[in-house]
Amino acid sequence: MIEIERKFLVNSDVFLKQYKTRNRIVQGYLSSDPKRTVRIRLKGENGYLTIKGESNESGLSRFEWEKEISYTDAENLLSICEKGVIDKIRYEVIVGVHVYEVDVFAKDNKGLVIAEIELTNENESFEKPSWLGKEVTGDERYYNAYLSKNPYKNW
Repeated sequence: MIEIERKFLVNSDVFLKQYKTRNRIVQGYLSSDPKRTVRIRLKGENGYLTIKGESNESGLSRFEWEKEISYTDAENLLSICEKGVIDKIRYEVIVGVHVYEVDVFAKDNKGLVIAEIELTNENESFEKPSWLGKEVTGDERYYNAYLSKNPYKNW
């Protein structure tokens, strides 16, 4: 249950011609403590409860546990979340043998576009498409829990 991912800013909208799936995601935090975030998410017609641990020193790896819950339960839990709900559209783009999840943020984080790729180990190589920009792995400002409290519009 260790999540290994890298994050990048996105420098163009070329990915919009390449995506395979698209879903709206709304998420909030029951706890945004960096040592243990507890997230509630609505994605499409599904609900999820996710617990994430603190990132390692490189910012690449951290504990993650996720469980699908009913849409109704997730909606109800969102109503008691901390202030600052995240709203975004997620595009899944296949590049080589990997899937990039490209998040186009809305509302208070409008203008921010981030791509994430999950890897099987920290040294795994992967193809970098032309629309991938600066790497922001480990930069807490780009964590959703941070964005819920310090939205992009205020930067």
